[in-house]
Amino acid sequence: MSLYGDYDDNNLFAKILRGEIPAVKVYEDDETLAFMDIFPQSRGHVLIVPKESRARNFLELPGARVASLMKVVHKLAKATATALKPDGVTVTQFNGAPAGQTIFHLHFHIIPRYDGVRLAGHGHGNRADIAELEQIAKQIAAAIDA
Repeated sequence: MSLYGDYDDNNLFAKILRGEIPAVKVYEDDETLAFMDIFPQSRGHVLIVPKESRARNFLELPGARVASLMKVVHKLAKATATALKPDGVTVTQFNGAPAGQTIFHLHFHIIPRYDGVRLAGHGHGNRADIAELEQIAKQIAAAIDA
């Protein structure tokens, strides 16, 4: 999909937000949901999506929602770094398929980086162990505002 188009109510993240597909939640408030990526690029890969939004990408998000979403991205990046002690943290977001976007509901990635450990490719097929994701999610959640 290009940068422009119609929102698909049946995208994966819309289904997660409606509770039709389970997710390992890390954080939730009235406007935002953060959960573990089940195909993580590294240990501790978190996804953050706005709720009640039909924005396919960051450019479609109403300006009035940017600050509150970015505060959550910042909070989760700090909590991930505190909990998992990575050597670095990548915070990224893609807009349109040519930019690397594969699910067309606005989302941010927080990807811990560890020296000497290569990232799994974006969209690879290696599904994580749910019990391990639940444990990591608990660690990150406990570090929020720590």
